[in-house]
Amino acid sequence: MTNPTAAELIARSNRLGADPKNTNYAGGNTSAKGTATDPVTGEPVELLWVKGSGGDLGTLTESGLAVLRLDRMRALVDVYPGLDREDEMVAAFDYCLHGKGGAAPSIDTAMHGLVDAAHVDHLHPDSGIAIATAADGEELTGKIFGDKVVWVPWRRPGFQLGLDIAGVKAANPQAIGTILGGHGITAWGDTSEEAEANSRWIIDTAAAYLAEHGAADPFGGVRAGFEALPEEERRARAAALAPTIRGLASTDKPMVGHYTDAEVVLDFLASERAPELAALGTSCPDHFLRTKVKPMILDLPATASVEDQLARLQELHEVYRADYQAYYDAHATAESPAIRGADPLIVLVPGVGMFSFGANKQTARVAGEFYVNAINVMHGAESVSTYTPISDAEKFAIEYWALEEAKLQRMPKPKTHQGRIAFVTGAASGIGKAIATRLAAEGACVVVADLDLAKAQASAAELGGTDVAIGVAANVADAAGVQAAIDATVLAFGGIDLVVNNAGLSLSKSLLDTTEADWDLQHDVMAKGSFLVAKAAAKALIEQQMGGDVIYISSKNSVFAGPNNIAYSATKADQAHQVRLLAVELGEHGVRVNGINPDGVVRGSGIFAAGWGANRAATYGVKEEDLGQFYANRTILKREVVPENVADAVYVLTGPELSRTTGLHIPVDSGVAAAFLR
Repeated sequence: MTNPTAAELIARSNRLGADPKNTNYAGGNTSAKGTATDPVTGEPVELLWVKGSGGDLGTLTESGLAVLRLDRMRALVDVYPGLDREDEMVAAFDYCLHGKGGAAPSIDTAMHGLVDAAHVDHLHPDSGIAIATAADGEELTGKIFGDKVVWVPWRRPGFQLGLDIAGVKAANPQAIGTILGGHGITAWGDTSEEAEANSRWIIDTAAAYLAEHGAADPFGGVRAGFEALPEEERRARAAALAPTIRGLASTDKPMVGHYTDAEVVLDFLASERAPELAALGTSCPDHFLRTKVKPMILDLPATASVEDQLARLQELHEVYRADYQAYYDAHATAESPAIRGADPLIVLVPGVGMFSFGANKQTARVAGEFYVNAINVMHGAESVSTYTPISDAEKFAIEYWALEEAKLQRMPKPKTHQGRIAFVTGAASGIGKAIATRLAAEGACVVVADLDLAKAQASAAELGGTDVAIGVAANVADAAGVQAAIDATVLAFGGIDLVVNNAGLSLSKSLLDTTEADWDLQHDVMAKGSFLVAKAAAKALIEQQMGGDVIYISSKNSVFAGPNNIAYSATKADQAHQVRLLAVELGEHGVRVNGINPDGVVRGSGIFAAGWGANRAATYGVKEEDLGQFYANRTILKREVVPENVADAVYVLTGPELSRTTGLHIPVDSGVAAAFLR
């Protein structure tokens, strides 16, 4: 059973974290002090419950809390070796844990344990950070809050900051919290309700002051030509730029992207002062750890051609990398971790919007959200003062902090397909759905493309939220529809890496019964459809310059001559040769093209359920319900083939183990000797 104090803390944290005006995703931390029974002695023991490292207030649960003995936590003051060695205190937290201790204690644990208040909140609200990053933030703090909130000059989070705030609390009994220079706010209270009320009062009071006293246009006027493009044109331009931008952002390591054309972003990019302010970078540690010290911003108007913008982005990327290397070289010491990559995580395109990047979709999306926070902070600070973020030296000290490096090293090893973006046609059922499910399970972002949008979206929802999968409508026989689906893919995830041509249908008819319409339908969906999908995807793959995979789900029938399926087998043979042709053509771009030849996949198959199964059963003189076993019995292995077996083959072909394989067809048919590839 959850301790009542901990339960109260979780509820407060969830309320505060649910409102972005209070703090950003995974930003800030909260704590509560209370008693529990020591299971060893049976006596009451004072404990500190505090949000653990890497957790999110809005979704915090009991497992996300670190639990420490308060007496041991406070005793650390007596062994504190001083500012030069304060990082050693993080390891000391392990000796303060109660039982297994729950989540890993964060660097802010000292702040919560040492401040003499039962409940403490440390948050990163835009309004509070705006005051914290104002050039005259200390003066503003007194003007806005009186003596209820105390200014604390910038200090890197850690044990010393905890001591400093504890000292502020002791010296200012009337105070309910602090503004932390360049960083955020801290508030406290004797009860959970009081702490929450104090946090909200600081946030709301700061916001009200900015609204009442702030200049209306702190970013200056609008730059001609840099205004937001009309929505349809804007998103088309974003789709045209996205693959190249993602490729640039992935120069050092593959990244997933997120695109937003939120009004706050477009307005900022249209303003006269956007280039100047963007160059100053972000200030709050939670911001720049996810956005890098500053973004890359295109310096051409929205009215420039796509070709000119692409060329300029290439040039700016080289400059950005050189600047970041210089930033690293200027501040790194012999003990610093190696540079983690010099590519931008935030790319700003006036008139179009913001592209943000991360190791996965959630990280990319959150990076964009943090830069929106940074825009709000700059707006607030500039409206009443001058935006003055912490220095690059201080940013570097946190970005390449040994404790931050250790945190990164503790992260689980990425799955084989993490950072890859997969587009699977016909993925709302059967083989396609199994492939989409497997790729998502291996860490890929997946676009479920299907003729039926509702079914595509339902199948995508089964894989997880929109950070994992989305559903799009795709009539693969329609070039415009295919391009729209690919555009939706690059806007959702930044680009595309892996294409599975799986959409298909089959009509089981003899030569004399096969009509011209039957022939055209089969070839439109599979031969032409695969060609259209491959062509649209290849353009993005080539622009990214990141390589990639194209997989064709062909068939045993592409090499085996069976009765009563002239149209189906002929189009499968077409697909099979497309594999060979495209493997040769796309190889110079690092794109591998391979095929899979399944047979007898009855279970879960949309094709078999739509009449093909009944026709094939009649052709072979068996009951439809026995068709799967019939196919199995005629194979060498005597084992039925199911959709997941085909998905396994896609996983292997697109994983790291076969990175030197292209132009291959893999049979997944339990062994049909007549279909052996020669």
